[in-house]
Amino acid sequence: MPGSAELTTRVIVWDIRMPIALMAVLVGAALSIAGAEMQTILNNPLASPFTLGISAAAGFGAALALVLGLSIIPFAGIFLVSANAFVFAMIASMTIFVLSGLRGVTTETMILLGIALVFLFSSLLALMQYIASEQALQQVVFWTLGSLVKATWPKIGIATVVLLVTTPLFVKHVWTLTALRLGDDKAHSLGINVRKLRLQVLISVSILAAAAVAFVGTIGFIGLVGPHVARMLVGEDQRFFLPMSAMCGAILLSAASILSKMITPGAIFPIGIITSLVGVPFFLSLILAKRRQLW
Repeated sequence: MPGSAELTTRVIVWDIRMPIALMAVLVGAALSIAGAEMQTILNNPLASPFTLGISAAAGFGAALALVLGLSIIPFAGIFLVSANAFVFAMIASMTIFVLSGLRGVTTETMILLGIALVFLFSSLLALMQYIASEQALQQVVFWTLGSLVKATWPKIGIATVVLLVTTPLFVKHVWTLTALRLGDDKAHSLGINVRKLRLQVLISVSILAAAAVAFVGTIGFIGLVGPHVARMLVGEDQRFFLPMSAMCGAILLSAASILSKMITPGAIFPIGIITSLVGVPFFLSLILAKRRQLW
């Protein structure tokens, strides 16, 4: 127990290492679940919080706090950066949500909208970096590279609550989400309200992804690679695909966290760099292995 350990040991294990380890598991699981359900409802293997602009929007929100000291939520206090990141991530998600409700909007259009949001918020982030002071610029760059170093027990508590609140919705719809993979027409023939299901899942996924990136910054490829690994292991049945996606994401981000501490003794590399360096060749190998049929 923490109270029975020496002060130094307690601080190192309980206040530093344990929060980082638990945050890696929670964020990895959250990003992978979000990516898995985005790929399911949009029927696109490249859908993820990163490719739909949610991470880019969060980065811009964090930059507003770090560069201008602007708080979107009054009295955010120590959660100023995270709160701004969460709000802008939700703005990006709700933009996709609102426009997806327009007549004639297809899943392909939603993907293209996400790509447009990536460019928009990346440009706004570059603007913030251009006008930032040297100290603020370092903070913005560090945040956008992704890091688990600033994990705290209150942040872990919030991330856990969000994960526990959103996951039951996906569990409730495991059958309908599995049927959705057969195509919209077949899902309609089975009595499924595809439009309502897609919007419900999109809202839940948005909250889950926004909460994850708000605390750790931009971490790419976990929400993209994790679901593909899970799909290769257990298939499309959501009863097995959903928990396996969470497990794969947690393992991948935890492994990246460990690797980030081993590269240079005494220094911790931003975890976003590690996930990209490892994720790109790993994802390319998946594509080559499935070159005839990605799904």
